[in-house]
Amino acid sequence: MNGLTLSEFCCIFCCPPFPSRIAAKLAFLPPEPTYSFTDENASKCQISLTEKAEWQYTEREKENIEGLFARTSRGNRIACLFVRCSANARFTILFSHGNAVDLGQMSSFYLGLGSRINCNIFSYDYSGYGVSSGKPSEKNLYADIDSAWHTLRTRYGISPENIILYGQSIGTVPTVDLASRYEVGAVVLHSPLTSGMRVAFPNTKRTWFFDAFPSIDKVPKVTSPVLVIHGKEDEVVDFSHGKAIYEKCPRPVDPLWVEGAGHNDVELYQEYLDRLRRKVLIIWIMINRVQMGCFVMTKKS
Repeated sequence: MNGLTLSEFCCIFCCPPFPSRIAAKLAFLPPEPTYSFTDENASKCQISLTEKAEWQYTEREKENIEGLFARTSRGNRIACLFVRCSANARFTILFSHGNAVDLGQMSSFYLGLGSRINCNIFSYDYSGYGVSSGKPSEKNLYADIDSAWHTLRTRYGISPENIILYGQSIGTVPTVDLASRYEVGAVVLHSPLTSGMRVAFPNTKRTWFFDAFPSIDKVPKVTSPVLVIHGKEDEVVDFSHGKAIYEKCPRPVDPLWVEGAGHNDVELYQEYLDRLRRKVLIIWIMINRVQMGCFVMTKKS
């Protein structure tokens, strides 16, 4: 029965779980906030980090981080960071992070990554994470990234062809959803999952009506170039998920399958940075070969 045992099958149809409950149990592990914003009512906020954020740079370099709040369509106020990593950066990465971290813990990584690949980084905390209001849920994930996208487009004036959508682990879920509706410079899916049920029950072959995070059904609608990255020894989201997502992408580039890497250490391997640098360079070359007036951002119905 599509990989489910008889007892599991009966349990699902006699008392089917709600997708939001599946999501809450499988995906959302918000940590204690590791940061706060000073002067939260200002249009620009400074970030104050706790020791758990493990900031790795100087206080002066922290001035490159701008904090702000954005309002979602579901009424939550989400915390956002704009990390200015390079004065001459052409591209900005809209980064959706993993499930057990917040912006404070990610801030050092963002500054280091952006500096190494010459990109600025815009990121946000999901509802219920960090100092964002509300509770984490699948619907809030989609509303959260929509709010981040519109903030990046309107407040900072970043055009779609200069935006790279980057999702890591649970962050690939809102990334795929947004990418299925908007065309951008490129998409990076780092340790993606195909759907919630397929993580919980690895032999599941179809998407059930109550499944959460059905990225496998949305990725065929992504028209931007997609780079899939996955550790071959991933102990949380099996490597097979990355392969399945890659095979469904209409415009995939050569994937990065990292030998020996698990779920949380892919970025420690040299080929990770090498591939991202190459990806950014290729996008830059492609865009410069096309007249800017020919690139039209369209919202697909």
